[in-house]
Order: sequence, then C-alpha cells, then structure tokens
Amino acid sequence: MAHPDGTVSAGRIAGLTGWHADWRGLKVVVLGAGVTGFAAADTLVELGCDVLVAASAATDERRELLDVIGARLVTADPAGQAAALAAHEPDLVVVSPGYHPDDPALQAAGDVPVIGDVELAWRLRDKTGDPAEWITITGTNGKTTTTRLAAAMLAADGRRVAACGNIGVPVLDAVRDPQGFDVLVVELSSYQLHWMEQVAPVASACLNVADDHLDWHGSFEAYAAAKGRVYERTRIACVYNLADATTERLVREADVVEGCRAIGFTLGVPAVSDLGVVDGVLVDRAFLDQRASSALELTTVDALREQGLDAPHVVEDVLAAAALARAVGVAPRVIREALRSFRLDPHRIERIGEIDGVVFVDDSKATNPHAAAASLGAFERVVWVAGGLTKGVDVAPLVGAAAERLAGVVLIGTDRSAFLAALERHAPGVPVAEVTAGETDDVMAEAVRAALELASPGDVVLLAPAAASMDQFTDYGDRGRRFAEAVRAAAS
Repeated sequence: MAHPDGTVSAGRIAGLTGWHADWRGLKVVVLGAGVTGFAAADTLVELGCDVLVAASAATDERRELLDVIGARLVTADPAGQAAALAAHEPDLVVVSPGYHPDDPALQAAGDVPVIGDVELAWRLRDKTGDPAEWITITGTNGKTTTTRLAAAMLAADGRRVAACGNIGVPVLDAVRDPQGFDVLVVELSSYQLHWMEQVAPVASACLNVADDHLDWHGSFEAYAAAKGRVYERTRIACVYNLADATTERLVREADVVEGCRAIGFTLGVPAVSDLGVVDGVLVDRAFLDQRASSALELTTVDALREQGLDAPHVVEDVLAAAALARAVGVAPRVIREALRSFRLDPHRIERIGEIDGVVFVDDSKATNPHAAAASLGAFERVVWVAGGLTKGVDVAPLVGAAAERLAGVVLIGTDRSAFLAALERHAPGVPVAEVTAGETDDVMAEAVRAALELASPGDVVLLAPAAASMDQFTDYGDRGRRFAEAVRAAAS
C-alpha cells in the first residue's frame, strides 16, 4: 500500500518474496550497468517495475538493450548517480556487486531498502514452479573451480543444474530460465555476500579466507565476516577447510537451520564427518552410516593427475565440491564419473608449452597472494612472473614462503615496488628482472624473454601474478592469453 506522499510502504517491499507477488509500478533504481545490473533491470521491467539504471558508464550495446526493454539509463560520476537516484524517488534500490556502502548513491538512498542481485533472485526463484535448491560457494580462491566441479557432479547425477553468480552467469538469468533447474550452484563474491539477507541454501562452502579486497572491506575482519554470510540459514551441510581456522570459526558463528552439519575437508586423513585423503585415495567419512569405522572412496590422486587436477589446492577444491554433492545425495561412483571428463578453466594452472626443457604455466587467475602461494606450492623450482595491482595486500609473507622455490623472478605491472622490497628482504639471492615495456602488446613478450634467460631445463616459468591485471590488461584472461601468445611466439 502506498503512503499519502506516494511512496511504497516498507511492508510491501518486505512482502515481495515471489515472482507472482505484485511488483507492478514499483519504482526501482538499479546501480550498475554491467552484466549483473542489466540482468536486474531486465528482470524488474519484466515484473512491471519503473526502472532507472544509474551507472558510471555503459557500453553502446547495453544502452541500446536498456532502451529496448524500457529501462531508463543515467551515466554519471558518483554524485550524479546520487542525484539521479534521489530524483527518481525509488521504493527499492538493487545494487550491483562492488558498490561500496559509502558510495554517494547508496547514501542518497537513505531509508530506502537496498538489496543485491542475489537477494532479488532468491525472492524470485519460484518463477518456473518449484524453486531450485541452492548450493552457495565462496572463498578467496578456488570458488570458480569448485562451483564448476560441483555442477559437473550434479549434472552427472542427472540433475538439471546451472553454475551461476560470480562465475559469469547472473543468478537472475538462471532463475528466469523457462525450463527451470533442480539445483543452482551459486558462486558468491564477498561483495555479493555483503548485500545478502534471506538466502537459505541447502549446502554451502567457504573454501578459504586470506587477505583480499581489503581496500573495499576496510579490514580482514570485515572481509571474513562477509565471507561467513555464505553459511547463514544453511539447511543440510556447511563445508569448511580444516587447514583454514577462519572457515571453521565462520561455521561455528553462523546461524544455521537446526540439524545442519559442519563438514570439513582436508588433504590429510579425515576424521569422522570429514572428507580427506588416505594413501592417495580421496575418501568420504561424512555421508555414510558407518562413518566411525569406514569410508567411501571417491577417486584417487593418480586419477586426478591424469586430468591435470592433482595440484594440492585443486585437490582441496575437488574434496569441497564432492562434499557439497554428497550433501544432496550424489553417489561416489557418479562423482568419479564426473571427474573423468572435467577440465580446469583456462588460466588456472594451465600448461602452455615447453621451450628447451623449460615448462610454461599460466595461472593468471592467481590475482592475490593466497592464490599465488597455492600455485607456487605445486612446483619445485620456479621462475615466477608476478606483479600488477596488489589492492593493498602485503606480498611479503608470500615471498618469504616461496623463496626456496624461486630460480628467478620477472616483475610486471605498476606495483613492482612491494615485490622488490619483499624479495630484497626474504630472497636476496634470487635474480630479478623488471619488465619496463610501456605498451601492453610488449609486456608479455619481454617477460617471456626475461624468464627464459633466468630459467634452466626442468624449471617452470609460472605466471601467478598475486595481483590484479587492470593496470596493463583488460582482465586476468587478457593477461593470460597474451602470456600464452608470447610463449608460442618464443617457441616458433
């Protein structure tokens, strides 16, 4: 019901919890015109809302599409977006991931309810009938691989499943699919989790928590708290990493449905109610009646090696995904079948080629020190290609831990000084080459030449930058592709 001043009551907003509720005429501002923002605008227009999209920029294609669907668009700086929001007098604001709570547009929202795209999707999940179950996954690293693994295991079991969320497919697009799904495996960033309120997954996982996005969250504690929201309201299983005490603490602190179990995963021998590795065999001691005295075989490290999945941090991802799949009844034999055909994404521990006995590996997706540490730990002797935008994270602990493995270091990117200082302190004997190329097209060619000068036969040249890419490249994929092109050019 509308108030006398024409605004919609907070009670009506709270009651909009289904696709078939009365969303007509609701005035909504969507912040952001990227993939997520467009999916939100498209959904809300379909529901009959009056939609304004406010963003810092929009592609020509996105402008045309917003016009076609009937949403208005304002592109402006933060102050301009705030003014546009205030002028629209919204009943609801839907915010794209990445907008900080202190953003002027959100400040201008005042008491107007603010939700994220994931929360909106949860409210609308009944569009095609019985809602799909949700499995939610987060972590500083490994969440995309784990999301894809869990989805593959569910698909092998005959479930209609979509991997969505931060993985690239907006969750709003998944809930609007006319065929519907049995399960959505939803990858969630800390930004998305910050705006989540009511999502109640059947199973959830936080893979690890390490320093990342501290420039957005302000502190490790705030970042970890956002990650911990993945466990809230979980119904069957909260999956956590026994090697990461923060994930266990987040499970303990979560408000879950009574009867929900905490399921740990480990590269060591698992205790009761955990998954782990025994003599090279991945086993489940959680989802069987006789778990006190026996375990179920899932696969072997040798079998994973054949698929390029044997790096320790990838084995952890396999165990986490298996725990989530087992939580919803997927049999061990089905998990084994799914793993036989699974391949990692490009730019994730991807072997590019070999030149004169030196192997080149692309892990451009290692955009923070935690991911780079896992990647470096998979090889004995490395020429490390590192650098970029460090996002305020200290790289010194990473350098100290990796020092004994380093045959050389090639530094790229704008934030080289932090790496240089850490190397001088923790690895003073390791030779370092700096790439000074000013043009993006030349960076990786120079980096590969420098790496070949530092490497000896048997070494691995590893692109694991421990930093974001946007200082010199479009994204981590662009960085990885250019690295691979430079390796192929050097080999020819």
